[in-house]
Amino acid sequence: MKWKRRNRGEQSPFLPRLLFLATFFLGGVILGQVLAGRVPDETGRELSRYLESYLSLEDGSLTSGDLWAALLLYGRYPLIAFLLGFASIGVVLLPLTTAAFGFFLSFSVSCFTAAFGREGVLLAAGVFGLRCAVTLPCYFLLAVPALGTSGALASLSLGRGRRVAAVTYGRACWHRLAVCAGVLVLGLCVELFFGQRILRLLLERLLV
Repeated sequence: MKWKRRNRGEQSPFLPRLLFLATFFLGGVILGQVLAGRVPDETGRELSRYLESYLSLEDGSLTSGDLWAALLLYGRYPLIAFLLGFASIGVVLLPLTTAAFGFFLSFSVSCFTAAFGREGVLLAAGVFGLRCAVTLPCYFLLAVPALGTSGALASLSLGRGRRVAAVTYGRACWHRLAVCAGVLVLGLCVELFFGQRILRLLLERLLV
């Protein structure tokens, strides 16, 4: 396989692939809302107890476990999207990953609204707002080109002797990864240093 500066998969239109993945994301969001409506009432009470106990905790220093957990929350979907661009199976797994992203986000937000009503929307914004504002654009910025390259790899593997252009990865691929990594790290730092304070203020206002 020959590596060049231009990426064959990236030459296809960006917008159709973006709309294709966005459709799966929306489907995941809708499914999350539907299933969240079937969550037992006990789940809402457990969430309430968890948040109330959170208020009683003293501010502590950041631990390595907190850092790794935050890195996982911020980087898992963008990293998966980027890596799937190097595999032909990504043409199948990328839409499924996008739907899973929308499902778990929607399900989590819906659990907050089910437990706290209108106030749950504000709480969900405090918990997921910054993370979504950072991870969603980075995910689609990496997933859309990855869908193109994985599709090109799938076409190459199914060529069966026919002359098919080699899949190449250029500088733009690595530039996108670097930009997204920088944005994710910046968002992660903001949440680690300020997110807990913001959430605590919201909890004290809504639950106390």
